[in-house]
Amino acid sequence: MPRDRNAAKLAAPPVDAETRIRDDHHLSVRLWLRLLSLTKHIEGVVRQQLQSNFQTTLPRFDLMAQLERARHGLKMSELSQRMMVTGGNVTGITDGLEKEGLVVREVDAGDRRVYRVRLTPEGQRQFRRMAADHEQWVIALFDGMSERAKEQLVGLLGELKQHVTHGSRE
Repeated sequence: MPRDRNAAKLAAPPVDAETRIRDDHHLSVRLWLRLLSLTKHIEGVVRQQLQSNFQTTLPRFDLMAQLERARHGLKMSELSQRMMVTGGNVTGITDGLEKEGLVVREVDAGDRRVYRVRLTPEGQRQFRRMAADHEQWVIALFDGMSERAKEQLVGLLGELKQHVTHGSRE
C-alpha cells in the first residue's frame, strides 16, 4: 500500500500559488499567480542548493551579493533597503557572517555613528564560489527554454515591470 501512496504523490500536480487559479479568474490574476508560483519554486531550489552545497541560507547569500557589488562596503541601512528587510534582519545576518570572518564592520569615515559592512578577502572567495554555482543552478532551471523564448520572456517581463512600477494609474 505505501508504494501506491508514493506513486500517487509523484503523479499529483504540485500544490502552489497557481493551484488557487479558477477558470473564472481574470487573466491578470492567473498571470500573477503563475509568476508567484514560479518565483517561489525557483527560490526553493536555490535555497536547497545553497544549504546542501554551502551550508548557508539565501539571506546570507543575498547580503554577501550586495556587498560584493559595493567595493567600499555598505551602511547597514543601505543593506536593509537593498535587501528589502528590516534592520534587525540585516544585523542578525551580519553578526553571523562577522563571527565566521566573512564580513567586517567598520566605522564610516563620514559619520562615526554609522557602521559600514564589507566582505573580507575570505568572504570574497567564498562568495565567488557560491555565485558561480548559483549561476549554474539558475541556468539549469531555464535550460529547457530556447534562447529566443527566454529573450521574449525577458522583454515581456520588462514591459510588465515598467508598467507596474511606473505605469498609468489614470
